[in-house]
Amino acid sequence: MSLPDSELPRTEDEWRVRLSPEEFRVLREHGTEPAWTGEYVDTKTPGMYRCRACGAELYPSDTKFDSHCGWPSFDDAIPGAIREIEDNSLGMRRVEIRCARCDSHLGHVFHGEGFTPKDTRHCVNSLSIRLDPSTA
Repeated sequence: MSLPDSELPRTEDEWRVRLSPEEFRVLREHGTEPAWTGEYVDTKTPGMYRCRACGAELYPSDTKFDSHCGWPSFDDAIPGAIREIEDNSLGMRRVEIRCARCDSHLGHVFHGEGFTPKDTRHCVNSLSIRLDPSTA
């Protein structure tokens, strides 16, 4: 479930208390988990993927697809759930995706790869999301 706005951490120190060290590194410090290590890479369970930090709904499971990139991939997000930010780190041009509610790092979005008819791949860290199968 989604945290009430009144319970959302306001500082990075408050986030650090709520999240595991690895979750904090990915969600709040814009880290990346190693490819093929995340719990949702191969998951096919129906439900709703939520932000692991605040619980906001992000991706219905029917938008998940196998991109064989090593991270969970989705071709669409719930409208308004994701913010896109230009990311020119690591010597390349990418678009970072963050939870629109709590500003936590989710991963990156790529366009024009041809994986799905929507031609979009949200490449998301498993540590950034949590599957809620009760919404299936």
